[in-house]
Amino acid sequence: MGGLETMERKKPRPRRSFTSEFKAEIVELCQRGDRSIGQVAKDFDLTETNVRSWVKQAEIDHGERPGLTSEERPS
Repeated sequence: MGGLETMERKKPRPRRSFTSEFKAEIVELCQRGDRSIGQVAKDFDLTETNVRSWVKQAEIDHGERPGLTSEERPS
C-alpha cells in the first residue's frame, strides 16, 4: 500500500459567509501592520486567499487601487 492511500483525506470545508462588518474588521487588523495577513487568517480560522481578496477589495473601494468597487461589481 502506497503512502498516499494511507493518508487521511482532508474533508472539504463547509462554505461560510461573513458579514461586511466582519470583513471590515479583518481588513483593519491586516492594515494595522502588527500581524501579517497570514497570521490574521490563521488566528480567525480563515483562508489567506480570502483575507487577501478582502484587503484588495477594501483598497479598491477606498480608491487606493484600480478596479471595480463593491458597488460597481455585479452581484
